[in-house]
Amino acid sequence: MKGSIIISICFIVGVFVGNSVIVAETFDIDNLTYLALLLLVFLVGISIGGSADNLKLIRNNSIKALLIPLSTATGTLIGSVFVSLFLTYSIKECMAVGAGFGYYSLSSIIIKNIHSQNLGVIALLSNIIREIITLVFAPVIVALFGKMSIISSGGATSMDTTLPIVIRHAGKQFAMISVLNGVSLTIIVPIIIELIL
Repeated sequence: MKGSIIISICFIVGVFVGNSVIVAETFDIDNLTYLALLLLVFLVGISIGGSADNLKLIRNNSIKALLIPLSTATGTLIGSVFVSLFLTYSIKECMAVGAGFGYYSLSSIIIKNIHSQNLGVIALLSNIIREIITLVFAPVIVALFGKMSIISSGGATSMDTTLPIVIRHAGKQFAMISVLNGVSLTIIVPIIIELIL
């Protein structure tokens, strides 16, 4: 719980700092974010590489490891259909937003180019909220649904931004499975969105 509060505070402070004129004029935020993400992935790589059991875990759980991205994609799309019953958007539009699987930067651009700017913004916000929920409620998700659930909750982000949370709350032994899940979902995001729309 303490970790979730710290993450929430960092996010809120980041929003205020990022909104300040000084930061906007001094830093190239996109490049800074990209560099921070690279550093994060590098440090997680060191953590994974330091454990000899990771590749063994993938081999022993290869079927389960492949079922996670399949289950994540299927569950997300079914959930999107269910949510569409309560919204003014069509099933197709809700499924396209859900098919971002947390990959907000790519999915929002694809949806904006294929469909509309309005739906692209909704995809951006929806997928950012998915990532924030994963980061903030990780302990609750793991406690209620088990260690694999946090990987699925992170979606495409389970290979980068939510990977440290997976390691922290599920354990290092799930890091490689988490990366595999994120990579698999990232690859299929543009394909599924284009097929839906």
